[in-house]
Amino acid sequence: MPRSKGGKSAAQEPRHRDRMGALGLRPIQVWVPDVRSAAFRREAHRQSLAVARSARVHEDQTFIDAASEWQDA
Repeated sequence: MPRSKGGKSAAQEPRHRDRMGALGLRPIQVWVPDVRSAAFRREAHRQSLAVARSARVHEDQTFIDAASEWQDA
């Protein structure tokens, strides 16, 4: 049986969509950067260097650490 991109068979997909719709949910499509691309890697590297070279690097890291601890709580 053919599979859709989401891993469900083509026959299962309409039932799944109906069940999700009955729960008050609707499908959306979200486009995100391709983290596998060379352009993404270059830009991520550029931004990480900018942060590391910032005059406020310690304050920035303190903020990130505090946000990380808050998320884990």
